[in-house]
Amino acid sequence: MSKVFIHATVSLDGFLADPDGGVDWMNGFQSAPEDEDVVGRVMQGLGAIVGGANKTQTIDDGEIPYGAMVKVPVYLMTHSAHEPIEKGDVMYTFVVDDIEQAIDSAKQAAGGKWVSLLGGSISRQGLELGLVDEIQLHVVPILLGEGISLFTGLSKHIRLERVETSAYASETHLRYRVLA
Repeated sequence: MSKVFIHATVSLDGFLADPDGGVDWMNGFQSAPEDEDVVGRVMQGLGAIVGGANKTQTIDDGEIPYGAMVKVPVYLMTHSAHEPIEKGDVMYTFVVDDIEQAIDSAKQAAGGKWVSLLGGSISRQGLELGLVDEIQLHVVPILLGEGISLFTGLSKHIRLERVETSAYASETHLRYRVLA
């Protein structure tokens, strides 16, 4: 069965993007081969992705998950129906207002591989519904002070068990199992 996990790079203060949605601040940090190995293992294990659609329901180059390095089905949450879009050998399927359906479809498409949840809203919804098995974060050494939070807005406590922690050059990699 596919594992559903939240996968994100965040600032030390827990933001996954700046206030305008920008992520340029993630670049330019020193890394070691071990950092690349951690991310590489995640990318090799991916079978599908669930994220949020942009307002225009388009697939812009800067919005392609994992920089187009992973060719797996992508399910995008939206509020209105839209035909699937194929871009760069990846099928983007739009799912209207039903994250459980999106995750179920992604799990089927993943064929036993992992399903990655991307974005704050999608991640929080998955956690609230008990659909997330693990959280894997890559924390970079920067304080943004404001931006788009990964976890702010949860309506209940979510208990976690630490599975793995590693730090090499600049990033700290954290992996947790969701308990409830």
